[in-house]
Amino acid sequence: MVSASRTAYVSDVERSDEQLIEAAQRGDRAAIETLLARHEQQIYRFGLKMCSDGEDAKEVLQETMLAMARNLPTFRGQASISTWLYTIARSFCIKRRRLHQAEPASYEPLDHASHVAAVGGSPEDLASAQEVNRALEGAIATLAPEYREVLWLRDAEGLSAAEVAAVLGLSVDAVKSRLHRARLQVRAEVAPVLAPGAEAPSATCPDVASLLSQHLEGDITADVCATMEAHLSTCARCRATCDSLREVLARCRRTGPEGVPPSVQRSVRSALQHALG
Repeated sequence: MVSASRTAYVSDVERSDEQLIEAAQRGDRAAIETLLARHEQQIYRFGLKMCSDGEDAKEVLQETMLAMARNLPTFRGQASISTWLYTIARSFCIKRRRLHQAEPASYEPLDHASHVAAVGGSPEDLASAQEVNRALEGAIATLAPEYREVLWLRDAEGLSAAEVAAVLGLSVDAVKSRLHRARLQVRAEVAPVLAPGAEAPSATCPDVASLLSQHLEGDITADVCATMEAHLSTCARCRATCDSLREVLARCRRTGPEGVPPSVQRSVRSALQHALG
């Protein structure tokens, strides 16, 4: 039999977000710090993708977590904490972009693309993987912000279309419309690097990339799906198009930093401790 003292004790790491929020609302500072540790990477990644600048991403993370600490007492759980934090982070990303509106647009590839390369590959394989990753980073960065945020939240962070809609204040249909457009634009830019020399589908082929994107969201009928599958079984060019879209989306899920830089973590925790008094 497990002792009562053992069953009564649950570490912060083992607690659900809901339990941590309840503890934080009772004044448990350790619970707030655990929530920070649990969600800081996703917010930092989002800040990097929406701002394309490490310093801006640090500011977005810091301001988001300070806002979380200030507003936890009134949080009632109408949405998940992840959705809530993304909503807060997005507002700070928009403010950062407005600050830079007068600056010339530019994109500098971030130094975290190589971690998705195949481990143990040849130098040629590594160089090829890095080239594809740079192309993907650049393609995502050049999307208009309203398309970039949808692609990132849905295909990199794995939120459902309904969750993305809640973060952005859009309808699910609007999210999906933006998502399909973003996916096709990124695939078109990355495909020449991913599969050099691959032939494009002919003018008589269906728009298989668009159909596949819709299929991934459950938005085409079984009959349309069967027709597409029949076409793919006989058309190598369209199969290659679908394969390239699948590969791009798989790489979206693996791109981004694997953690928050220690210097950023220290800065955010120092600001949080100061704010909490």
